[in-house]
Amino acid sequence: MAQNKNDQMLNLLCDTIVALVRKDGPDLSARQLGVFLTCYLHDGAHTVRGLASELKVSKPAITRALDRLGELDLARRKVDPLDRRSVLVQRTLKGSTFLREMRAVMTEASGAKTNVDETASASVERFRTRRAG
Repeated sequence: MAQNKNDQMLNLLCDTIVALVRKDGPDLSARQLGVFLTCYLHDGAHTVRGLASELKVSKPAITRALDRLGELDLARRKVDPLDRRSVLVQRTLKGSTFLREMRAVMTEASGAKTNVDETASASVERFRTRRAG
């Protein structure tokens, strides 16, 4: 049963990524998406150092991901007014819109999978009932 649940989660991930690739929008690498989602789903101030630590990757890797997110206006960097040596990552309106679209794609993919699973379960149950009867 756990394997089936894992397969469902992987299928949802696959359907979501495929839908995002097909859309006319930002095409993010896994690392860029990980940085983006961390910034948007976890409250609080985010720094390059903090993101590198949280995601367990190097600071240059985070910097490259933020460069791409900045090019796409999905996130921006700002010097921390309390510590000018530190850079804060800020959310953007375009990034918030992209996150909302991603949620919609996942919800749709999840609903489609649920409907397919429910239909398949109902078919199996009808088959069992006919064989038993």
